[in-house]
Amino acid sequence: MKTKRRQYPLIHETTFRNMSEQNLAFRDVMNRIERFIAQDPRAVYDLVITTDAQTHSGHTKFVSCIVVYRVGRGAWLCGRQIILPREIFSVQEKLSLETSYSQEIAGQFGYTERARLEDIIVPYIDQGADIRFIVDIDGGSGIKNKTAAYLSEMVGRIEAMGLVARVKPESVMVSIADRETKKPYRLGVASNT
Repeated sequence: MKTKRRQYPLIHETTFRNMSEQNLAFRDVMNRIERFIAQDPRAVYDLVITTDAQTHSGHTKFVSCIVVYRVGRGAWLCGRQIILPREIFSVQEKLSLETSYSQEIAGQFGYTERARLEDIIVPYIDQGADIRFIVDIDGGSGIKNKTAAYLSEMVGRIEAMGLVARVKPESVMVSIADRETKKPYRLGVASNT
């Protein structure tokens, strides 16, 4: 007797959430980031976007995160998930989709949005203030790393957007998304990122 396989829906969240807030539109995310940076405009900030994926039975779960890291002194972050109703085993496809989902979010930080954030720290640049826009890629260049063959393409895609691309071992923010991908999507249950 054949067991019936669960049918997972395609879910592509467009809103973000974190431990204290749900359903944040991108404009809400920008407001939270501006508030966070304005609390200490003399600091150095890394605005990092990253995506990780995990294949589960019947689906692949992607989690994308925006992390605003006040270097050495805390962070604000949020995320969203994408559920593809199929199991992805190809390293190239998974890495390419992770990069695409990060690019999708990074594309929302256009000239106007970046300028809004930079304007907060500009008066304090002579005191060391800075903001860097980074995409962390879940791949490494080591000889035994399965993603190494595809990294130059992924890095090129990010750099073409005018952003800094980091790969392992420097792409440390991937671990935040990684933690959330470990939990399979549960049908009929709202999940938290």
